Amino acid sequence: MFQSAEFWVAVAFVIFWGILFYKGVPGNVMNQLDSRGKRIADELAEAKRLRQDAERLLKEYETKRATAEREAAEIVSNARAEAERLAAEAQEKMADFVKRRTATAEAKIAQAEAQASAEVRAAAVDAAVKASERVLRDEITGATAASLVSSSLNDVRTKLQ
Repeated sequence: MFQSAEFWVAVAFVIFWGILFYKGVPGNVMNQLDSRGKRIADELAEAKRLRQDAERLLKEYETKRATAEREAAEIVSNARAEAERLAAEAQEKMADFVKRRTATAEAKIAQAEAQASAEVRAAAVDAAVKASERVLRDEITGATAASLVSSSLNDVRTKLQ
């Protein structure tokens, strides 16, 4: 029995385990495993807390993003409305400008017509006075005629103008 190899392997195995227990290796291993398990549990708890914080921040940023998108849409809508208002206002101002320019041009045309009419009338008066003067000079002679012609011509000029 003491001669078999299995016996001596079993004795060496028991002695090996005895030394390990004597030196407290299984207790140390268990303490290390417990401390590592505790460290892993702490890391898992920290990871869980970080995940919850990340989810909370994600929800918060999604809310902020949605708010920002609404604000951006509102800004775009307001800008479009303002642009449309400004375009309508510009169109109204342009129509008013064209209307005023047209009125000014019509007034200038009317003034030019009146001035041309006055010039034609004055030219006609001058021509009539000259013609009358020639006719009267040919028919009336003497000093009385000259004074009569001058006073009559002056009267005609003042009345016709």
